[in-house]
Amino acid sequence: MATAMPTDRVPPSTTACVVAASILAGVVGYFIGQGAWLFSYPSKSKSRSRAAQEKRDAQDVSDKDDWESDEEEEEDEAEDGGELATFEGNHEEVKLVLVVRTDLGMTKGKIAAQCSHATLACYKYFMSKAPNSPILKRWERGGQAKIALQVKSEDELLLLQAQAVSLGLCARVIRDAGRTQIASGSLTVLGILGPKSVVDQVTGHLKLL
Repeated sequence: MATAMPTDRVPPSTTACVVAASILAGVVGYFIGQGAWLFSYPSKSKSRSRAAQEKRDAQDVSDKDDWESDEEEEEDEAEDGGELATFEGNHEEVKLVLVVRTDLGMTKGKIAAQCSHATLACYKYFMSKAPNSPILKRWERGGQAKIALQVKSEDELLLLQAQAVSLGLCARVIRDAGRTQIASGSLTVLGILGPKSVVDQVTGHLKLL
């Protein structure tokens, strides 16, 4: 039985080769492009995330400077502060006035921290000098009333302190330690605690902060 001989194959034409090569190159190029995009996208996204995080961190540091570093502020303890009057017979509201210097250009955060220092300084002074004072007890029971006023110089601040001390009021000045934005030794806030009418004799003419 005779075996059929295979016929010779016709080689592909040049045109067919060019078309096939073009299709193959297009497919390979597409997948290479997709791979590069997939690998580069997380990197770009990560870079954007890192930049955003660094920006938030910078803001946190700025806020921290205004608030936390003020824990190192130093109260002006050099002066005794005078004798605290008992104000016998006076039963009116007790309030704490916080007199803030505006000429120092303190930020809101800095002012808040300094007022906190002044509030605590007045309270600590009462606790050390007259812990059973009816003035302090009335202030505590009355909701610890506070008001923030303003002056434009250190001289004004010191004058107000002297007037308050002469009337037997608790008057404490905060001296900045100079670890943030204010020069070391600057007097920032004066706290005056006492009966409303007596405190108003000293600060009644000042404007609200």
